[in-house]
Amino acid sequence: MQQHTQVPTAQDAVLEAVPTKTGLLAESGENYLETILVIKERSEVGIVRAIDIANELGISKPSVSRGLAQLKEKGLIRILDSGAILFTPEGQRMATEVFGRHQLLTVFLQYVAQVPFDLAEHDACRIEHVISAQTMKGIRRFLEERQLI
Repeated sequence: MQQHTQVPTAQDAVLEAVPTKTGLLAESGENYLETILVIKERSEVGIVRAIDIANELGISKPSVSRGLAQLKEKGLIRILDSGAILFTPEGQRMATEVFGRHQLLTVFLQYVAQVPFDLAEHDACRIEHVISAQTMKGIRRFLEERQLI
C-alpha cells in the first residue's frame, strides 16, 4: 500500500473548534472514568472514593461529586453506601477504552516524535479525548507493525 503524505497549505487547512461530543461523554467524564480505573489498579484493595479522585486530579471534592453524579446518571458507575465507586459494564468498557488510547498515544509520541515519556504522557492525556477512531486504528496498526505494542 502506497502512502501519500500531504502538508496542508493555508488554502487547504480546515480550522475548526474542537467539537463537543454529542451523545457521548465529555472530556471531563472520560477523565473521571480513566482516573477511577487508574486508582483502582494502583490500589491494593481496589476501592476508589470521590476523595481519591479529587486528590489525584487536584480538584475539589464538590466538583468530583458533581462529575460522579453525571456518570451515575449515565449508568457508567454505581456508588455504594460506603462511598466506594464501582463501574457498570459499560463504564468499565469506556474507562478501558480511554486508558488504552492514552497508552497507545504515549508510545506513539515517544517513538515518532521522540519526546520524553513525561511529555508524551501529558500530551496523550489531552489528545485521547478528541482523536478519531480511524486515526487510532492507524496508530495501533503503525505500532503493531513495528512490534512496539
